[in-house]
Amino acid sequence: MRLTRCQVALAAAITLNLLVFFYVSRLQQQRRRGSRAARPPRLPHSSPDPRVTVLIREFEAFDNAVPEVVASFLHHDPTQPIVVAADTLPYPPLALPAIPNVRLALLQPSLDRPAAASQPETYVDTEFVALVPDGTRAESPGQLQRMADELKNTHARLVAAPVATANPPHCLALEVNLREWTASYGPAPDPPFCDALDGEVVVVVRTRDLFNLSLPLARPMSTSLFLQTSVRGWSVRLLDLPFAPARQPPLATAHARWKAEKEGRARRDALLRALGMRLVSWEGGRQEWFGCGKETARCFDTVVGDTPSYLYEGRWTPPCCLQALRETARHVIGVLEAARVRYWLEGGSLLGAVRHGDIIPWDYDVDLGIYLEDVANCEQLRGAEVGSVVDERGFVWEKAVEGDFFRVQYSETNHLHVDLWPFYPRNGIMTKDTWLDHRQDVEFPEHFLHPLVPLQFAGFLAQAPNNYRRFLELKFGPGAIENPEYPNPALKSLAGSG
Repeated sequence: MRLTRCQVALAAAITLNLLVFFYVSRLQQQRRRGSRAARPPRLPHSSPDPRVTVLIREFEAFDNAVPEVVASFLHHDPTQPIVVAADTLPYPPLALPAIPNVRLALLQPSLDRPAAASQPETYVDTEFVALVPDGTRAESPGQLQRMADELKNTHARLVAAPVATANPPHCLALEVNLREWTASYGPAPDPPFCDALDGEVVVVVRTRDLFNLSLPLARPMSTSLFLQTSVRGWSVRLLDLPFAPARQPPLATAHARWKAEKEGRARRDALLRALGMRLVSWEGGRQEWFGCGKETARCFDTVVGDTPSYLYEGRWTPPCCLQALRETARHVIGVLEAARVRYWLEGGSLLGAVRHGDIIPWDYDVDLGIYLEDVANCEQLRGAEVGSVVDERGFVWEKAVEGDFFRVQYSETNHLHVDLWPFYPRNGIMTKDTWLDHRQDVEFPEHFLHPLVPLQFAGFLAQAPNNYRRFLELKFGPGAIENPEYPNPALKSLAGSG
């Protein structure tokens, strides 16, 4: 058959299109292979839709049962994806199986590794993650899958199963108040739904939820995880699906337990400070402080524009600072009363006494007015006129550098303080020699001080001006008691603080 010129042209065009299609297909395949090689290879699994990765993070490098934990899960499913996460390369080395689905993730960045290598989410390619503590053994197949199924059928954002050890878990309520820097644990009102768990547990959580936390793998895992989930309003459901303990449990010697407890306590304290917890009330009422004290600097920097740094963080005065201010105020007032120095609550401190019976929750110092003529009655104030005086309890009395008034600091290291403002009467008006750019720093009639009246303040009775409502409205304006505001609303206002 003789082909026409048109038929030849058509056949050539079809052949050319086929060649182009083949070339483009090959190029796309090469690119896909290159993309897969650039990221951690997908692990082989026993099903086309793997759902749970075992993540082992809570273990001690010097004494652990991690190889047995890994082996117990692989026994039921050799393709089970497992990630062992450590800050640095464990020593002694972990004897982990050299198979693709078991990986060691080092979380501390290194000069010779890409950024993704220190990010544990790089190694997790499943819908769920099981956080498995050291010393846990999987005794029955499918246990993690059952936990994942339970998670899909509950309103809780996490599910947990106990590890049958000497420290069985129990439900806790947990209230985290970021604004006040506090966390409080107590009995859970509605078990098995809890805010937190105390004890050894395996926790299953959706991968996206875990890695959306600020510190997903911070240690201690239990403390870190439940503080972060509680503040988000997530609950955990405790299931009756116990895991067995390891046949050769870790920390079998007294020395290993002592070392683990010591290092664990240090990690916990560092974590709580990093998360901004300054006061933790544990179940049973025991309290622990993680803020400043006599031997440490206060928790915030020099105050600029009457607006301390913590207000910009959406927080109020750290509770350790409030406690130090209360202690300093009580001590100073005790000294003044013993020396017959007439004093009264001034400014924001009076406002706090009237409104709260305490220091204003966001205040950073205490203000007292005193009669200038009474300064000579007090040994500490006389000494402060010529230099710093450290009294027998470590409080520092000195003249303020800002002007002609006195300051009593909590300690030589911690500069939380009480300011003492010397006033004197002139034609029935109380005035002073140093004025600051504060709207409440004004003269006032002396009759507010005759008589002085007792007022509850910071855990004790202090002296205050009579008719303190009129006194405060003279200082701050009408409605000062009923309408709280930050010291400098032009910089940061209470209404806009969230």
